[in-house]
Amino acid sequence: MSDLITVQGIVLSAQPVGEYDKRIVLLTRERGKISAFAKGARRQNSPFMAAVNPFVFGNFTLYEGRSSYNLNQVTVTHHFVELAARQPGVYYGYYFLELADYFGREGTDEKNMMNLLYLTVKALLNPGIDDRLVRCIFELRTMTEQGLMPELFRCVNCGEEIAGKENLFFSQEAHGILDGDCLKKASPGEARTARRISQVALYTMQYIVSSPMTKLYSFTVTDEVLWELERHIQPYVAGNTDKKFKSLQILEVMM
Repeated sequence: MSDLITVQGIVLSAQPVGEYDKRIVLLTRERGKISAFAKGARRQNSPFMAAVNPFVFGNFTLYEGRSSYNLNQVTVTHHFVELAARQPGVYYGYYFLELADYFGREGTDEKNMMNLLYLTVKALLNPGIDDRLVRCIFELRTMTEQGLMPELFRCVNCGEEIAGKENLFFSQEAHGILDGDCLKKASPGEARTARRISQVALYTMQYIVSSPMTKLYSFTVTDEVLWELERHIQPYVAGNTDKKFKSLQILEVMM
């Protein structure tokens, strides 16, 4: 057996393999996104049975085989099993795992995304915050962590600060804010995807991309502002990904 390594991570997905095994995908702090086989995990007496399911956070001890990692031991820190009883909250959770999986790469430091997932799953269990707002926050902050943050503090065309300005627009094609004058000079694609943004929605988006992660889920917004956030953020995420997320499709049917 190769030398053992221990990584801190979260189970993004788990699939049955053969009669008794599972293949899991982990987002780890030390090695980025990796997959591992959990032999015998589907046996009734397996120590892995409750530990190799989505949303499980813990420390995973692995050894490296010829083509993949193999699970040797797990110390679970959080199960979040109560999320399974929340509808549609659990599907939001699966979507967040899918989005993290989409951007995850082997060999990268995923500390920030792990922290974001942990805080986001906790937020889904908080009845005081709307799941739709949790989605907006997670999506926009994920774009930020992945280097895809839209420009929200200056006009993307002229570069001038937009603090205090009125008549502002968020353009998906321009990847950020256009002021009214620059909208007139924008390309057809930038103008076509530009939608007026209110000061409160803009401030909320600025807060999401710049606040300490522990403060992300410390506020609520009105229904009107939430609708506006969805109108700006969701198309932006869709425009920066090229995958149909299964859990998101389920959510859209449920909503």
